[in-house]
Amino acid sequence: METITKKRFGEERALYGSRGVHLIDCAFDGAEDGESALKESEDVAVERTYCNLRYPFWHDHALTVRDCEMTEKCRAPLWYSDAIVIERTKMHGVKALRECRDVTIRDCDVVSPEFGWSTTAICIEDSRASGEYFLLRAEDIALRHVCFQGKYSF
Repeated sequence: METITKKRFGEERALYGSRGVHLIDCAFDGAEDGESALKESEDVAVERTYCNLRYPFWHDHALTVRDCEMTEKCRAPLWYSDAIVIERTKMHGVKALRECRDVTIRDCDVVSPEFGWSTTAICIEDSRASGEYFLLRAEDIALRHVCFQGKYSF
């Protein structure tokens, strides 16, 4: 696995189609205002990374996200992906998770309208969540020690 540390990615599709990468202390941010940084990637680990651009993780397989921050500007960060583990992460962008499969979320802070729509096989543990229409049309849901605030859940 290739390790990338302390790099900033602001351009469009900066790491598109990556395989076997581990990002540590990086940022998806910048005036370039690029999107889809890791689209169609596989076997990706992201740690202590600041996500401030749109659509960073779309159509990904085998994704691990730890100790990261997805800001309000990080719109729709995880869509159409599977085999995902997210731990100790702030997910504060609208539509943070959609049409994903096999998702585990642990010790996260989720502030995201339209979170988890049409997601299958999702487990959320020891987390806080706030939003509207939480997990709409989701299937095979397991929640343990989740504090939810909002309306129109499930």
